[in-house]
Amino acid sequence: MNGTHQLKHNGWVVVADGSKALFLRNEGDEKFPNLEVFRKEEQENPPTHEQGTDKPGRFNDGPQVHRSAVAETDWHQLAEENFASDLADILYKRAHKGDFDKMILVAAPSVLGQVRKQLHKEVADRVVAEIDKDLTNHPVDQIEKLVLGEPS
Repeated sequence: MNGTHQLKHNGWVVVADGSKALFLRNEGDEKFPNLEVFRKEEQENPPTHEQGTDKPGRFNDGPQVHRSAVAETDWHQLAEENFASDLADILYKRAHKGDFDKMILVAAPSVLGQVRKQLHKEVADRVVAEIDKDLTNHPVDQIEKLVLGEPS
């Protein structure tokens, strides 16, 4: 999504995926934005096959001999959901302190949905735009152009 989102001085852009979040602050103004990273959050989240060592479980369906399989826990997905919850908590604490008035939230679609569900109303009211893209591995100048709609 290429937009023309305007972000005032000290406005935030939070860029996240399932295991990493970048917090950027606009050190410029609406006309000449200048995003700078001021905080990084990262958690180790290897694929599920590296985290789980158990075989899928089985249980009896009743008095018969029939047994059913139980899917193995998706540890990777669970860690992403926990990270989204942690991110929402960080944003709530910072919003409650008055650290930002407006914010643009950028995340991969599945992560954006998870974070959105976890956001406190105080934070959600400050979100001026949501962008469903994973930009965590992009350089800051590209994030700035993609998020704030600067000409290339």
